[in-house]
Amino acid sequence: MKKVYCIGELLIDFVAEKQGNDLSKAEVFTKKAGGAPANVACAIAKLGGLSRFIGCVGIDQFGSFLLNVLEDNHVDISLAQRSKTFTTIAFVSISEDGERDFVFSRGADKKLKYDSSIKNNFKDNIVHFGAATALLGGDLEDAYGRYFFDALTQNAFIGFDPNFRSDLWKGEEETFIKKCMPFVQKAHLCKFSLEEAQLLSGKTNLEECCAFLHEIGTKLITITLGGDGTLLSTESSKYTIPSIKVSPIDTTGAGDAFIGCLLSQIAAIHHPMEILENIDLLIDMVKIANRAGAITTTNFGAIPSLPTKEQLGL
Repeated sequence: MKKVYCIGELLIDFVAEKQGNDLSKAEVFTKKAGGAPANVACAIAKLGGLSRFIGCVGIDQFGSFLLNVLEDNHVDISLAQRSKTFTTIAFVSISEDGERDFVFSRGADKKLKYDSSIKNNFKDNIVHFGAATALLGGDLEDAYGRYFFDALTQNAFIGFDPNFRSDLWKGEEETFIKKCMPFVQKAHLCKFSLEEAQLLSGKTNLEECCAFLHEIGTKLITITLGGDGTLLSTESSKYTIPSIKVSPIDTTGAGDAFIGCLLSQIAAIHHPMEILENIDLLIDMVKIANRAGAITTTNFGAIPSLPTKEQLGL
């Protein structure tokens, strides 16, 4: 089984209790562990995979809490770093249909320093890049780009999720697109939401979105469509794969559960690159990953809601 290295932010989600998606009216918040790459790492570990998290938290109590959560979920945190800067925080509110509103207070995640000794660990393994805060500057953006180059030179299977957050990029969407392009061009697997696929391609029609993204280099695309399932696209074929029906309570982490489940299955293949040529196996994998994403929406908080192998019938 291959190891999966998840690079990016780990943060505190303060989730508004008994409140719709208007944060200005929220009064009571519950502390949860969050951050897309960390969620992916936990999703993989919870399914029996080997995941390692690369990111930075503060030396404060919140940072300790976050690392303890990852350890409790069997994620290897030996490559995580700590900073004197306070741990990054996101305030989240959730509407009745499970959709979210975010406000970020950025902190220690941007302090991740590049560690050249990690490079050899990537060899023939899987490296996943979640970009929610990674392209916002700071040491993290520098480390992120250098780790991406390392993954390319070490024959790693590379996953990329832009994790677009409109609150972080208001008025700077073109900058976000430009910064994402090298990752979209070189990654073997890109996971997009519908909004992200349309934003990065400049197209509205899904066929045209995929055509553009494949043309610039993306080999394998998954576009999550909520209750409508997932569009799986290769350069030669496209399939819309349905999900299971659920009543969503909190959609936080659904996409992370999806890509974590998909990567955990790819990691079980002796030669992950072979998945790019095996569409039948990919379809089966996406069906399972769809179930993982759907199940995650049926409870509050991303990490506690991530499914086990037993829940997925594996």
